[in-house]
Amino acid sequence: MTEPRNNRPSPESEFSREVGRKAARKLKAQRQVNHTIWFGLGMMGLVGWSVAMPTLVAVGIGWWLDARHPAGHSWVLVLMPIGLVLGCFSAWHWVLREGQEIRDREDDDDA
Repeated sequence: MTEPRNNRPSPESEFSREVGRKAARKLKAQRQVNHTIWFGLGMMGLVGWSVAMPTLVAVGIGWWLDARHPAGHSWVLVLMPIGLVLGCFSAWHWVLREGQEIRDREDDDDA
């Protein structure tokens, strides 16, 4: 009678594969250092503009409304926080989506 075969890989081969994956990830990170720095700076600029633009558009609409339709309150002061909140929400959503894409790429590289 034969004994059941153990289909588990040996600890040495698991260790070798793990070391290989980590070395490949480290080499890839070293190759992308300049890309990462510029990508990070670009992302900060993009996040800043994604907050600033809706705020500025809302302020512009507020000035236009104040000039055309005067009211007991300032449209600029009403619309500015609305533009700011919309811009912050947009930037937050974009950063979450980009972070998820980065994590997905890292998971694909590990597999």
